[in-house]
Amino acid sequence: MTHSSFGTRLRVLGAAASLTLAAVGALPLSAHAASIVLYNAQHEQVVNMLAKDFEKESGISVKIRSGEGPALAAQIVAEGTASPADVYFTENSPELMLLEEKGLLGKIDPATLATIPARYSSPTGAWVGVTARENVLAYNTTKVQPAQLPQSLFDLAKPEWKGKVGIAPSDGDFLPLVSAVLALKGEAQTVQWLKGLKANSQIFDDDEGVVAAVNRGAVATGIINNYYWARLHAEIGDKGTRSAIYHFGHGDAGALVNVSGAAVLKSAHNADGAQKFIAYLVSERAQDLVAKSHVEFEYPLHAGVAPDPILKPFTELSPPALTIEQLGDDSQAGKLLRQAGLL
Repeated sequence: MTHSSFGTRLRVLGAAASLTLAAVGALPLSAHAASIVLYNAQHEQVVNMLAKDFEKESGISVKIRSGEGPALAAQIVAEGTASPADVYFTENSPELMLLEEKGLLGKIDPATLATIPARYSSPTGAWVGVTARENVLAYNTTKVQPAQLPQSLFDLAKPEWKGKVGIAPSDGDFLPLVSAVLALKGEAQTVQWLKGLKANSQIFDDDEGVVAAVNRGAVATGIINNYYWARLHAEIGDKGTRSAIYHFGHGDAGALVNVSGAAVLKSAHNADGAQKFIAYLVSERAQDLVAKSHVEFEYPLHAGVAPDPILKPFTELSPPALTIEQLGDDSQAGKLLRQAGLL
């Protein structure tokens, strides 16, 4: 599989985004009243489904521009108050924290915030959590027995795991994991862990590549988000599945729970429509659609909405004791990955 640097991917995505967003910016003013522009870094298939349902419910058209979370966040920072975006919906909280720190987000309606437990949303009300997912270790069941699995994410940097780990450091989903290790262990230990991981790992472009390689036995284990394995299993079924996922316990960094969230830009052209869309995203109706999509495989954050039954119960997960604020904005994660030679 070809390898690519995170910086290169951001530049390519940013250039593509500039072209498509210029077209959005050219919309006549009259179009803004009945439409919103969504910068989307969540799964396109699910977001398209939700947008169509919202359009039927509200009469408000949703114009979607999709990309990777860090690239779209960087695009919003570059555009500033001239951004054509009304809503930003992304997979990982650090991207939202970055925009919040830059003062580019408005406030979410209090009734919308109240729908989701406060610990999964912005500490200042600038964005709301929508879904969550867990970091896990995928492993090939013919190459690794459960008793051989590591007790901690940090064990994967030890010599005995050399050649047995797949990672995708240029995938945006890897950044929050590095930020979590940094928050828990400090910079020196994080760099040491990353260097050990580099020595032991096969590198892939993305988590899809990691989980596919684990399943076919090209690598024994792989660090991924839980939904990548669930999605592969849904595609190939029990007969084709030669892998399983392992949940780190005891508050280990490897069990980090990532929060997907949405925000209204302070410069939104249709702030009312944007607020309605975000209220829809956290509604019982939308969260139930996500849970039953058999595509998303994330945990709904609306109380009482059950996740896909393939997922381990949310209450049984054992994530590290980190707040959204402690996880931060990923500003140091890329630097440390480069320092360790992984980017």
